Amino acid sequence: MPVSNAQLTQMFEHVLKLSRVDETQSVAVLKSHYSDPRTVNAAMEAAQRLKAKVYAVELPAFNHPTAMGNDMTAYCGDTALTGNLAAQRALEAADLIVDTMMLLHSPEQEQILKTGTRILLAVEPPEVLARMLPTEDDKRRVLAAETLLKQARSLHVRSKAGSDFHAPLGQYPAVTEYGYADEPGRWDHWPSGFLFTWPNEDSAEGTLVLDVGDIILPFKNYCRERITLEIEKGFITGIHGGFEAEYLRDYMKYFNDPEVYGISHIGWGLQPRAQWTAMGLHDRNDGMCMDARAFYGNFLFSTGPNTEVGGKRKTPCHLDIPLRNCDIYLDDQAVVLAGDVVAPEESRAR
Repeated sequence: MPVSNAQLTQMFEHVLKLSRVDETQSVAVLKSHYSDPRTVNAAMEAAQRLKAKVYAVELPAFNHPTAMGNDMTAYCGDTALTGNLAAQRALEAADLIVDTMMLLHSPEQEQILKTGTRILLAVEPPEVLARMLPTEDDKRRVLAAETLLKQARSLHVRSKAGSDFHAPLGQYPAVTEYGYADEPGRWDHWPSGFLFTWPNEDSAEGTLVLDVGDIILPFKNYCRERITLEIEKGFITGIHGGFEAEYLRDYMKYFNDPEVYGISHIGWGLQPRAQWTAMGLHDRNDGMCMDARAFYGNFLFSTGPNTEVGGKRKTPCHLDIPLRNCDIYLDDQAVVLAGDVVAPEESRAR
């Protein structure tokens, strides 16, 4: 259902309060010509209502010749901020950046965060922002799950579709997303509600099966047939199935880079207000489809770069693939069974 401009501003005021914005803070709104003007206006008005110092940084659009499509998650690497040190310094001067154009997976974003500046990404349609308005309870549940993930030294995924995947853990940190940026140097995404880590380098092994109804992003489509991925020493070595497997093989081959096949972040969804069915109700260019990434009890894995946590893979191709109906084990403890969160108890939705 449509969201009014007044409602959108109220929602931004709520999220900015959770992000600790007040009269002592400065807020930069990062935008480009493709940013949703309603989102930009609501962010600026809400920050002003909280008596923060507010300014906008507008950058031109950037298109890399290798990129395909309009989805900003489909290409990782250079952005409109690359080489623009003056704009980067203007953003670093803020306590909080509301990103309405998306700097995700860029080295400039990592440099900004190291200064202590917080970043909140908000690129979903207003109706999605409203349905998944973050709460303090979202943070509590995600952090409860993080406690287990930080202690774990292995992750095991199984499913009736045929997945049987093992990943040693411990080399890289656990990362949480709960919808607001309330700590120095924190990046978060409204909406969200999940957590993840990365396998130790060159160590993930097994099989992941994309079943009918599972989702491949940024394609933003539901699988109509099974796709089987074989994984050895941290890399996809085989993609099997029918036409959809062929499509995926050719898409990844296009980038002519062996690192696109690396298994990147792995984790699970904890957002009960996210729906795996929601993608079918939106145009493909409507945001990033965070419903798919965050829905409760999914197993979300990705492929491609891992430089954001100090890894060695810098590659332009990034896929996010949420699977339904999986069992997920940390060491020998089940945290998700058949797509339902079972542990820790504090992470479960009431």
